[in-house]
Amino acid sequence: MKLKLLSYFFFLLGAVDLFYKLFFGAIFESDSDFYYAYIRPFVTFTPFVFFAIGGIFLKEFRVRNTVEIYGTSKYKYYTPQFIVFTFTLLIFAYFIFNAQTNMDTRGIEFGFHFLRQESSFDVNFSLIEYDGSHSYARVYLVGLINTLLVAVTGIIFCTVIGVIVGVARLSPNYLIRKTAAGYIEFFRNIPLIVQIFFWYFAALRTMPLPEKTEPLFGVIFLSLKGLYVPGLIWENLNIFIYSIIVAIVAIILIKNYSNKLRDNEGKQLPVLYISIALILILPAITFLIGGVSAEVEIPVLKQLAKTSFIFEGGARIPPEFMALVLALSLYTATFVAECVRAGIEGISKGQKEAAASIGLNRKQVLNLIIMPQALRIIIPPTTNQYLNLTKNSSLAALIAYPDLVLVFAGTALMQTGRAIEIIMIVMFTYLTISLVISLFMNWYNKRIAIKEK
Repeated sequence: MKLKLLSYFFFLLGAVDLFYKLFFGAIFESDSDFYYAYIRPFVTFTPFVFFAIGGIFLKEFRVRNTVEIYGTSKYKYYTPQFIVFTFTLLIFAYFIFNAQTNMDTRGIEFGFHFLRQESSFDVNFSLIEYDGSHSYARVYLVGLINTLLVAVTGIIFCTVIGVIVGVARLSPNYLIRKTAAGYIEFFRNIPLIVQIFFWYFAALRTMPLPEKTEPLFGVIFLSLKGLYVPGLIWENLNIFIYSIIVAIVAIILIKNYSNKLRDNEGKQLPVLYISIALILILPAITFLIGGVSAEVEIPVLKQLAKTSFIFEGGARIPPEFMALVLALSLYTATFVAECVRAGIEGISKGQKEAAASIGLNRKQVLNLIIMPQALRIIIPPTTNQYLNLTKNSSLAALIAYPDLVLVFAGTALMQTGRAIEIIMIVMFTYLTISLVISLFMNWYNKRIAIKEK
């Protein structure tokens, strides 16, 4: 247990050190040439040294039983690993020293102080307040949020489409089955970048100008400059969000209770209808007694110049975002659909027939018998598709969507010339996002695993 606590301590120390260096620079700076030439390049990477030390302690905590199982000594177990680690460290140190020497020759300093400097450029789409007077750290945050928005939205849509198409691939209806197969073969075999260009240049860029746009349902406007929909001006929005969180927690508790009731007594609660009622009633109560109110703001066409028009008010979804989400969702959904189909077909036909023989309908067979077992097959390959979608979102720079690559690894890099620092930050950002997705999906996979006695 002491080794485990030590590992967590070094992980925390590395995270704090990394955060401080990114936003505030080094804790200690010396004016000596020896420090700048030999010590500073390695001090910059101390967070990763702390992470490595934490990993060593965590590994030591976990391999004690492994050493006993293999019937060897710790010396024999760790010696090959130590040699590989030392060799890797020497290579890493060589490239650091070589890069520092070349940078000194060109008069380039290494550090993250530039993150506090004024960015002096605007971004055409941001979910948080931002303008050119903000720092490059704010630019990074804007790009990160925009990247996460695309990734999360794309994952949700590709999952829904993939599950529907995957189930449709096994439908006894000939038309539905062949339509689903045609969708998969069509979108899977066209390069993703071509699909992005199609949705952006061939579909959305052909939309009419704002002044020539015909409203949908009288309040929705799809134009060359984006999709404008009615927006809400909230009062006491925090109370409304709290009610939604409470509703979600209640739904999870009811779902767990329903599963236990079904397993122990064979009874089944209408969880779907209860969940819908909770997610609607609890937020509605906040409007009645919680002081929550929302005013609908409808987009209005405004003339800026003789030939320039724009919609004001409401909410705007930029065409770059729509094109990117459409392409990523439709493309990745084909692979998710095949994962779903493989998972369902991995369940023996005898189980389906046995479930039908006791009176379960097709929906109950799918929800209670097939899917709980199929998820063990579906989740691991689907996790890979989520990671691919997140990394493929970096193609947003091709259509000028202000994601992390465009605004930080593009514009910010061009202005500051800090190529090593910025690329390093971007690489570790994508690595962190991918690891978080993997950790969550692995946790969920263990959570729904069928535990055999």
